[in-house]
Amino acid sequence: MKFATKVIHAGIEPDPSTGAIMTPIFQTSTYVQAAPGDHKGYEYARTQNPTRSVLEKNLAALENGTDALCFASGLAAMDAVIKLLQSGDEILSCNDLYGGSYRQIVRVYGKFGIESRFVDMSNPKAFAKQISKKTKLIWIETPTNPMLGIVDIAAICEIAQSKGILTCVDNTFASPYLQNPLDLGADLVLHSATKYIGGHSDVVHGCVITKNADLATQLRFLQNASGAVPGPQDCFLILRGIKTLHLRVKAACENAVKIAEFLAAHPKVDKVYYPGFKDHPNHKIAKKQMRMFGAMLSFDLKGGSVADATTVLSNTHLFSLAESLGGVESLIGHPASMTHASIPRESRLAVGLTDSLIRLSVGIEDVDDLIEDLRQAIERVA
Repeated sequence: MKFATKVIHAGIEPDPSTGAIMTPIFQTSTYVQAAPGDHKGYEYARTQNPTRSVLEKNLAALENGTDALCFASGLAAMDAVIKLLQSGDEILSCNDLYGGSYRQIVRVYGKFGIESRFVDMSNPKAFAKQISKKTKLIWIETPTNPMLGIVDIAAICEIAQSKGILTCVDNTFASPYLQNPLDLGADLVLHSATKYIGGHSDVVHGCVITKNADLATQLRFLQNASGAVPGPQDCFLILRGIKTLHLRVKAACENAVKIAEFLAAHPKVDKVYYPGFKDHPNHKIAKKQMRMFGAMLSFDLKGGSVADATTVLSNTHLFSLAESLGGVESLIGHPASMTHASIPRESRLAVGLTDSLIRLSVGIEDVDDLIEDLRQAIERVA
C-alpha cells in the first residue's frame, strides 16, 4: 500500500455498529464488563480507547512499524522513551535540537542520574568516537531544529547497533511523508504529532513508533503506568489531519524551495539554512534519506542585529509570529527567545544559533503572497 493510500485507509475500518466512515470519538472513561475479566478488549480508558487504537494502527503503518503508542504531547512521548533508561546511563544527543528536548534531558532527567552529552552528528566517523561505555540511547533530530542540519540516520544507527545502543529519531521536522527512520535502522521514531501529522494547529499530541516487539511492550507499560495519554477527541483530530498529510507536506515543501531561493538572493539576508541547497554540508545525505527537503528553514540578516530581526519578526502579516510549526498556515519565530530559550546561550551560539536567527515554518498559502510578505518585512530593515 502506497503512502497516499495509507493515510486514508491503513488501520481504519468503518464503525461496525453504524457503518460510520469516520472513526467515532469514544468519549468514555471506562467500559462495562459482563463478568470480572469478561470484556470486549477494553477495560479502562487510560489503558485503551478505541479511537486511540485506530490512530495507533494508522501511525504504525505510516512509519512502516508494527506498533505505535500515542501520548498527550511530543514531550510526553519523549519522557516514555527516556524512562527505558536507568540511573547512570547516558544519552548522547545531537547538539542542535528542540529546546524542550534539551530541557527534559538535562533539567528533568539529569536530577535522576541520567547523564547527557550534546555532540555534532554531521560526521558519523567523528561521532563514533564520542560514544562511551555509559551511552545507552542516541537521540537524533534530522533535520535539526533550528539550524536544519542533516544527520545520516543509516550510518549513525549502524554504529549504534554494532554497540547494542538504542536509537530514537525525532522525525517531527520531516514527517512520515518525507522520511522513515525505521527503514534506515532506527529502533524508535518519535513525532510531536502537534506539528505536520495533525497539521491544523488545533491539537497537542505525540507518538512513538517501533517494529521491535520488546520495546513496544515496555513502552505500552509506561504509557499506562505513567498515564500521559491523549483523549479521544485529540486522537480524532489527529486521524482527521493525517488524511491530508501527503498533500499538505508536498505543497509546503514546494513553497519552501521558492522562499529559500528568494531569501538567498536578497541583499539584506546573510545566510539561509535549508537542506535543499546543494551547498548544504549534508545535502547529499538529505537527498538520499528524504523524499523532499522539508518546509522548515532559518535565516540570518546581514549584520546579525537583533533589532533588525525584531523588525522583520514584528512586521509580517501572513507569517504569524508564534511558536510551533507544521500547520497549514505559515509561522515565523525567534528561536533564541522562543523555542530554544531553555538552551544556554553559549550552547546556542556554538551551533550557529545566533540571537538574531529567524525560523520559518512555511505553510500552504500562495507562495507569491508569502514571498511578498517577507519582502515587505525585510525592506523595513534600515
